[in-house]
Amino acid sequence: MKTVTVNASKQYDIRIGSGLLATLGEAAKQLGKAEKVCIVSDSTVWNLYGEVVQKNLEASGFQVIAYVFPAGEAQKNGATLLELLSCLASHQLTRTDLIVALGGGVVGDLAGFAAATYLRGIRFIQVPTTLLAAVDSSVGGKTAIDLPEGKNLVGAFWQPSLVICDTDTLNTLPEDIFRDGCAEVIKYGILYDPDLFAELEHSGMGFDRESVIARCVELKRNVVMEDEFDTGERMKLNLGHTIGHGVEAKSQFTISHGKAVSSGIAIVTRAALCQDCQRILALLRQFLLPIHTDYTAEDLYIHALSDKKRSGSTVNLIIPHGIGDCAITPMNVDQIKSFIEAGL
Repeated sequence: MKTVTVNASKQYDIRIGSGLLATLGEAAKQLGKAEKVCIVSDSTVWNLYGEVVQKNLEASGFQVIAYVFPAGEAQKNGATLLELLSCLASHQLTRTDLIVALGGGVVGDLAGFAAATYLRGIRFIQVPTTLLAAVDSSVGGKTAIDLPEGKNLVGAFWQPSLVICDTDTLNTLPEDIFRDGCAEVIKYGILYDPDLFAELEHSGMGFDRESVIARCVELKRNVVMEDEFDTGERMKLNLGHTIGHGVEAKSQFTISHGKAVSSGIAIVTRAALCQDCQRILALLRQFLLPIHTDYTAEDLYIHALSDKKRSGSTVNLIIPHGIGDCAITPMNVDQIKSFIEAGL
C-alpha cells in the first residue's frame, strides 16, 4: 500500500493498494464521531461492491443508508442532487455523520457536492472505483453538478476526509473505461513528468497500477497544496478539458470524459505546434484514444465560451510547448475559434 498525504484546507490521506475496501469500516471509524454513513453510488458500481461495502461499514458499528442512482453523466444534475439531499435529511444525518462516495467521477462529484452543501458541510470519504477517479477527480476537493449550459458549472471546493483507492476494483472495469482513465494519466506526464510519459510509452496498458496511480496522485497533491482554489497553477490540470468538455457536451455525453479529453489534448497540441506533438499523438494512439473529433470549430467554440476558466473576454487555455513544459495562456474569445480550427 502507498499513502499520499494532502495538506490543504483539510489534511487527509490517500491510500492506494490492493484489498483496501476491507479496511473502509475501520478507517471511517478512526475519523471519529459518526454514527450514520450514507453510501452514494451508481447502479453499476452498487451491483459490484455495494453489499460488501455496506456490510463492512455495519460491522464497524455504523448505521448505513444507501442512495443509488442510474449510472451515467446525465444523472449529474440538480434533480439528482436534490433527491440525494432529501435522502440525507429524511434519514436525519447530522454534521458529525459521513458520506461515502463509492464509484467513479460522477459519483464523487455528486456526493462531494452534497457533502459540501448539506447542513453547510459534512465529512465524506472518496472510494474511487475507476482509474480516472483514482488519479484525478477523487483528489483535490473539486465537486460539482452539470447544467444544460455546460459541465461542472455549479459546485464547491470541499476536500474529502479520506480517499481509499482499492486497485482491485479496477479489475472489473471494462477495458474501454480503463482507457478513459489513461487519458488523465497521460495528461500528468505531458504536464509535469517526462519520466512518467516515457514509462507509459514503454509499458503501454501494462503499467504498474499502484505505482502509476500513486505518482499521479503525488503530482496532483503538489498542485493542490500550491493552489487549492484553482486561481493559478491548478488551472494546468485542465489540459485538454476546455475543448474536451465541448466534445462531451456536444455529444450529449455519449462520448466519455477520457476520450473527449484525449481529443482536446490532441487538438491543442497540434494547434500550439508543440515540439513533442508527434510523441504525444503517438502515445494517445498507442492507448487507442481518439486524436480527432467529428465536431467543427464552431461547435467547440460555443462551448468554450462557458468554460469555468473564462475571465471576462479571455479564456485561460493550457498550451503544451513540450513534454513537461505547459503554460497557462490567456486567449481572447475572438481567437479561440481559429485556434481550434488549427488543431482539428
